[in-house]
Amino acid sequence: MIRLSVSAKADGGLQMRMNKTAFYILSFTWGSPLTLIGCLVAGVLMCLGYRPKKFGYSYYFEIGTDWGGLEMGVFFLTEKFPTKGMCAHEFGHGVQNCLYGFFMIPLICIPSAIRYWYREIIWHISKQKYCHLPDYYSIWFEHQATQWGVKNLEGE
Repeated sequence: MIRLSVSAKADGGLQMRMNKTAFYILSFTWGSPLTLIGCLVAGVLMCLGYRPKKFGYSYYFEIGTDWGGLEMGVFFLTEKFPTKGMCAHEFGHGVQNCLYGFFMIPLICIPSAIRYWYREIIWHISKQKYCHLPDYYSIWFEHQATQWGVKNLEGE
């Protein structure tokens, strides 16, 4: 059975909850552009000997250290030994992919990547890790990813 709910919150934001069936159906239909990229990357990584781990409804690979994560539909990449919070955040981007679908890449992925690299460049120039920058989760799509990831893990 498919269970999916999208509701408005008091602060004007959205809340999205879904079960596993809805997550996979939406990921491989409406969210297929990013999910297909993830399938290709996952296939290459498995050929290179990496083995996926499961988190929520997603599968992830641990690669490298001290860099964060990258979401690709049903799959995501993280640094080695990620925190549960980091995995929940990346899983939340997967939930966003189910809602934003074909618009996910231009609406969230590209701005998120630009913002991440801008912060990294500022850090390397100033040698002070993000001291004068707003909190990473202060922008709507990063905050929403964390909220949705945590919320969709409840009751699993």
